[in-house]
Amino acid sequence: MTAVRLHSPVAGVVRPLAEVPDVVFAEAVVGPGIAVEPDRTGRQDVLAPCDGVVGALHPHAFALELADGRSVLVHAGIDTVRLAGLGFELHVQRGEAVRTGQRMLSWSPVDVAAAGLATICPVVAVQADDAVLVPLAPEGEHVAAGAPLLDWQD
Repeated sequence: MTAVRLHSPVAGVVRPLAEVPDVVFAEAVVGPGIAVEPDRTGRQDVLAPCDGVVGALHPHAFALELADGRSVLVHAGIDTVRLAGLGFELHVQRGEAVRTGQRMLSWSPVDVAAAGLATICPVVAVQADDAVLVPLAPEGEHVAAGAPLLDWQD
């Protein structure tokens, strides 16, 4: 398989997955990855980190199925499922082919934080325990939405 470049779904500060306040992500139960703590600047878009077909889709999260069988999960905040979609707006449908940087959903990290929830956004290589993820943005660095985050090599 060829390397897949994953881009930041949001503007913010790059964090290790271990800092995500959810054991499923922090301990890479779903798979390895990275996270971005989004800027708190009001309503903003969450972008597709790579080309793919929308698989699982929720107001606060989505998975992209890649042509080579790999899958990438993006989660907007932690425990945001408790908001039951309030404040989230989807811009895609399940089964839709999307391109890197395409707007997937909109949300307000400010509102999520006001609800007492973490706003950090994990980007996960689903069930890719043996994968090699090469960081392209150092932890602690601010990245723009759409900036390169990782190369996923298998």
